[in-house]
Amino acid sequence: MSAGGLPRNPGPSWGYPFLRACDRVLPEALFRPLRAAGTAVAVLAMPRQRRHSSDYLARVLPRPPGLRDNFRHFFAFEESLMARLRIANGRFFPCDYDASARDFQAWLEGGGPALLGTMHIGVSDMLGFQIGLHEGRRVHIVRRRTANSHDTEGLFRAGRGAVQFVWAGDPAELIFALRDAAGTGDPIALQCDRLENAAHAGAFAFLGARRLFPLTIYRLARIFGRPVLLTVGLPAPGGRSRLYGAPRFEVRGGEGREQTMERARAHFQSFLAQVEGLLRGHPYQWFNFMPLNPEAGPS
Repeated sequence: MSAGGLPRNPGPSWGYPFLRACDRVLPEALFRPLRAAGTAVAVLAMPRQRRHSSDYLARVLPRPPGLRDNFRHFFAFEESLMARLRIANGRFFPCDYDASARDFQAWLEGGGPALLGTMHIGVSDMLGFQIGLHEGRRVHIVRRRTANSHDTEGLFRAGRGAVQFVWAGDPAELIFALRDAAGTGDPIALQCDRLENAAHAGAFAFLGARRLFPLTIYRLARIFGRPVLLTVGLPAPGGRSRLYGAPRFEVRGGEGREQTMERARAHFQSFLAQVEGLLRGHPYQWFNFMPLNPEAGPS
């Protein structure tokens, strides 16, 4: 916790500016080993995050995880962070689209209001920035404010105002901020894997148990009459990324709330099954270094 009461991301206050400066002046052949060394220190210095890493990896790997797996997990997160910081430094990351993301690609080409859901996986966090920076659109991104979100601030500056942030804090204030964002007609992007600030949750099969996930995006879809597009992005060879997605979810006129939410739960469960399959093929790309989503009770 920072002195001002806001939570802060792990690491020194000068960490993000230092990484951005190094990326500008150091060749990658020298900078990458430096990043790996810093990651090794982080693995040893962050026992709580390392424990949560092992707990997750034990459920997704075909063998018991070891310290090397923790390092790979931490380093994958560090490389995802570097991708965001490199966007702030003006670099562009081309994106390819999996066949599962055809509905998202069609929306991207046609535009229009939408709720864009993603998770803390791979390069998913870059999606809103890519839309704002390189597709000529404005996007509102719901984020939790921290005392040292220098990556967010840098990306905001790089976006020249195309990326607008809706800061998640007081739920009562958040709904008014979301209402204002929805009034612009711009897309709104939010994370769908953590329960913080979630007023509504459901139980879904994920990593060997029925776990709680937020259903906020579907509630907002009903309130604002917007479609839901769920995607996650993974790094791909050659400095590219690849986007995976779920079919477009529409709110149907005249449909009751319970019917809509029943369809929403089925839609989200299908997406989670897709996400679990991706994680089993790319186990180090889950970036929630905290307890796994809690298991649901018997009801």
